[in-house]
Amino acid sequence: MTTLPDRPNTALLVIDMQHGAVDGAHDLARVIANIDALVARARAEAVPVIWVQHSDDQMKRGSDSWQYVPELVRRDAEPVVHKNYADSFEATDLEDLLAERAVGHVLVTGAQTDVCVRSTLHGAFTRGYDVTLVGDAHTTEDLTAYGAPIPAEVVAHTNLYWKWQTAPGRRGDTVETAKVSFAARAADAD
Repeated sequence: MTTLPDRPNTALLVIDMQHGAVDGAHDLARVIANIDALVARARAEAVPVIWVQHSDDQMKRGSDSWQYVPELVRRDAEPVVHKNYADSFEATDLEDLLAERAVGHVLVTGAQTDVCVRSTLHGAFTRGYDVTLVGDAHTTEDLTAYGAPIPAEVVAHTNLYWKWQTAPGRRGDTVETAKVSFAARAADAD
């Protein structure tokens, strides 16, 4: 159960599924399909969907690399958070958007596993949220040339370690798309 008072709701975060972050990424077609399915379910269940969009020197706002992949379509009523740092909370209005919607539990999807997804997981957790990583709905590029493990191992390791995150009054978890629940987390879910 979240440590944030009066925050019974869940939101789905779709992080940086932009051309510059995912073109050539690991298992991309499956990840996009899973995120698309989650977005459809969230909409059907009136769960907030919040889109996060990164900008930097490689993904300049308005450029082709900055655009979301065409398979994932944001509705006008769904907020978009523009960010310049890996953590989706850092110098953005994400916390305000979640507070307005009484959200204490976030489901995290998107890219890249080892940068923005990981930073947002930790950013949400340290701010008091329950945080669920959707294990088959995030991806990363191949950074083995820089000494990183292969992308499948980066994804698997992140899924493994996030499943066991706990802190007083809140917890992390990893679930597959088919097992995602948008219901509020119970205090005894530990």
